[in-house]
Amino acid sequence: MTEWRLVEGTLTTWYDASSHAAGAALVERLAATGVDVDLRANGLRLRTRDEESAGEISKAAHDLGLTADPSVLQEVRLAFEASDPVAVTTFWRTALGYADTSDGLQDPLRRDPTVSVHQLTDSRPLRNRIHVDVVRPSDAVDAVRAASGQEPYGAWGVALADPEGNEADVVPGDQLSPEATDWWANFAAMVFYPTTSSTQASRLVSAVAKLADDANTPLQIDLRPAGVMIDGSKDQWEDDAPNGGAAFVELARRIQDAAHELGLAPDPQPLRFVQFGIDAVDADVLSTLWRTLLGYQPDPREQVSDIYDPRRLNPVLFFQQLDANDERTKQRNRIHFELVVPQDQAQARIDTALSAGGRVLDRSDQHCLLSDPEGNEIDILTVH
Repeated sequence: MTEWRLVEGTLTTWYDASSHAAGAALVERLAATGVDVDLRANGLRLRTRDEESAGEISKAAHDLGLTADPSVLQEVRLAFEASDPVAVTTFWRTALGYADTSDGLQDPLRRDPTVSVHQLTDSRPLRNRIHVDVVRPSDAVDAVRAASGQEPYGAWGVALADPEGNEADVVPGDQLSPEATDWWANFAAMVFYPTTSSTQASRLVSAVAKLADDANTPLQIDLRPAGVMIDGSKDQWEDDAPNGGAAFVELARRIQDAAHELGLAPDPQPLRFVQFGIDAVDADVLSTLWRTLLGYQPDPREQVSDIYDPRRLNPVLFFQQLDANDERTKQRNRIHFELVVPQDQAQARIDTALSAGGRVLDRSDQHCLLSDPEGNEIDILTVH
């Protein structure tokens, strides 16, 4: 099965596809439960722990004429170093609504990036240059604020800090529209429908794929054993986006109607949008390096510094101006990124980062710690 790779201990592959419906055709042929599917307008990622299931998927994909591209497989994660890992873990578990796993804190639906917390051995008292935005439905944000015992602060009045000063902007979302009350606007417009069978879930995926193609609107359609998440991606529902505004609300309403016809009801509890910000003295230089390393694309909007995964499988990064004299430039962050890639792709990623201005800080057989020109770190991992 040359098209499958082990990523985070899971057999993973990506198939290019010409439309949502072309990818949904493969979903319709999946008999196995327990397969994670991330369907996009340009293809789909599949993850399974079962070699037999992987083989059946490969055969079905080949029958449909789909082509695999394992070179694009990656997982972007976040790691904290903390003097008191237990206290820091407790804060982020609550803020993100994550679950404890052997690999760290994890989104139960395995959509948003995994977070790990490691022991800090030296003092780094200044604010990080890397920070987190997490957007959840307003009730969930109220609960996070109550659990933290803090009053939100900062320029937008939404910042909270863990016990060691690592900050998150914990932003309350709101319902998308009176016409599409199942949906929430959490930077991205999204809805989750729990399902009771693989047949029911597959029917919803196929219906949503057709509606998205008809509307010429790219969606994230993520199938899990627990249900189906439908996500419009960051800001793509807003008035100034292509097919945004009233057109997106109409698509959301039609998807909602299709779900109701299948007897489905929404559950807002799993809804979450997570992105990472980097304070930068030279945002253009850093953006180029991170885009090159991650295979990301720049957001085309003026005055927006976002870079994003063209397959919408990994988190958005954005850059904020930092004064060159800011004392934080002299201190290592307590936060760094981790990039998990297939073993046969690691050296290519390292070479790419070095060609764009990165430098190696530490290296072993299973990892390579790199720094960008301003000291922000990413650890390229191949551990299975």
